[in-house]
Amino acid sequence: MNPAPKAVVIKNSTSPKKMSELSKAYFASGCFWCVEAIFESVEGVREAVSGYAGGTKEHPTYQEVGGGLTDHTEAVEVYYDPEVVSYATLLEVYYGSHNPTTVNGQHPDFGTQYRSMILYNNEAEKKAAQDFKNALDASGTYSAPLATEIEPLTKFWVAEEYHQDYEKINPNNSYVRNVSVPRLNRFKAKFPQLLKKE
Repeated sequence: MNPAPKAVVIKNSTSPKKMSELSKAYFASGCFWCVEAIFESVEGVREAVSGYAGGTKEHPTYQEVGGGLTDHTEAVEVYYDPEVVSYATLLEVYYGSHNPTTVNGQHPDFGTQYRSMILYNNEAEKKAAQDFKNALDASGTYSAPLATEIEPLTKFWVAEEYHQDYEKINPNNSYVRNVSVPRLNRFKAKFPQLLKKE
């Protein structure tokens, strides 16, 4: 059964806008290497930046977050053109690319630093995220309740440079081959109409 509300299929168009003219959205659903690659495959998304959000520690590091020493989660900052891809479609991408019923993690990564979380910028995003979650929960798509947290964005900390575009730069990394690429390919097979045209 397909969840409601159904997002509008995006236009096939590479956005000519400057980065400063794009909108930003924030999502967390497991390892940010995976999440970044998924969003960057979507038409209308210019860039996805790996980082940390949802916590209070100033200037968190990968070692601290990955070791569960902070209350941050690995997250991505998505730069997108709302004239090409809507926030509603990004929500569909988000929920369609991970298991939102898993508490504190996505296989094979577990802990609060890998929890499912949408971080909203404003009341419109909050309402859209909550309405989408409620509709998906009520749809019967999943046999367990959604574990996704919906919280206001307070601060996004950009991760260390070597994490950016990690999947593209490190295709032979064993985690990338065994976890990231299969997850990306499952998403692509599920949503071919949302993908950038190569």
